[in-house]
Amino acid sequence: MKPVKFGVIGTGSITEWFIKAGSKLEGFEVKAIYSRKLERAKEFGEKYDIELFFDDIEKFAKCEEFDAVYVASPNFMHKEHTIICMENGKDVLCEKAFASNKKEAEEMINCAIKNNVLLMEEMRLTCTPNFRNVKNSLDKIGKIRRYSANFCQYSSRYDKFKEGIVLNAFKKELSNGALMDIGVYCIHPMVNLFGKPKNIKANAIKLSTGVDGEGSIIFEYEDMLADIRYSKITQSNIPTEIQGEDGSIIIDKMSLFGDVRVEYRKGEVEDITAELEVEKDEKFEVDSIYFAVKEFMTLFREGKKESKINTYQNTLTVMEIMDEVRKQIDLVFPSDEK
Repeated sequence: MKPVKFGVIGTGSITEWFIKAGSKLEGFEVKAIYSRKLERAKEFGEKYDIELFFDDIEKFAKCEEFDAVYVASPNFMHKEHTIICMENGKDVLCEKAFASNKKEAEEMINCAIKNNVLLMEEMRLTCTPNFRNVKNSLDKIGKIRRYSANFCQYSSRYDKFKEGIVLNAFKKELSNGALMDIGVYCIHPMVNLFGKPKNIKANAIKLSTGVDGEGSIIFEYEDMLADIRYSKITQSNIPTEIQGEDGSIIIDKMSLFGDVRVEYRKGEVEDITAELEVEKDEKFEVDSIYFAVKEFMTLFREGKKESKINTYQNTLTVMEIMDEVRKQIDLVFPSDEK
């Protein structure tokens, strides 16, 4: 099987998850890593037997030792890093949130088309077999009337924030905050399943740095409603639910698109959870990011330039929604003003 050789931008925990998930796929290789600090790139890369290290993004993008790039830099750098790699012929898997705003996302997609390269947003939930099973089971619950998603996860960085130490997760200049980091996981599946809403009403609690700590959004569709709750400053284990006139689909853990079941109005319960392709790791549940990497590698090997799951249109719709939400809660990123 043709190997897929990656260069990686970013050295955070998400990159470690990417490498750990990818290592379970045949032909996955990481050849190089970029960080603004060369020592950091070396320190990180040596843990995974990576041999090439860069602190110059131009040299990284021109390197011929890899064909694809995983972009896991801060959100505000996604556009710049993705475009420079694509202009040098590299296919790109870009972390969510895809960009700071829709305008940047359009520039990235246009660049991919111009350079005839593969570009995909790493929205992992929609690539999972559980999501596919949910999508294929919608007709079982009759006419859909509500999508109600919940993802509230107390950030490990929030304690530091309360001590006066502001880490990247709560920095507006990096295009961060609860919507971009957490809320996006609720919006993407909604758009994939039901398309673009007619109307949006958003509220949020903002922190002293100007970013949102938590928020809620109500969406109006033609004959259904949707609501989402997301937070980085509180914790919740309430499941996500899709309500139909004949029953509901329950998703137990939105962050991973965990166990899923159909609860019919008349009392029957049907488990529609997919069987695992690989064993779960004790410290990292591979069932979500693994499938996004698998989708990208399949597209790469087949020479395709766009995912049919995480389509350009879905990405642009999500970015447009988040732009409108930020407008309503008065959250402006420096990237918006450029």
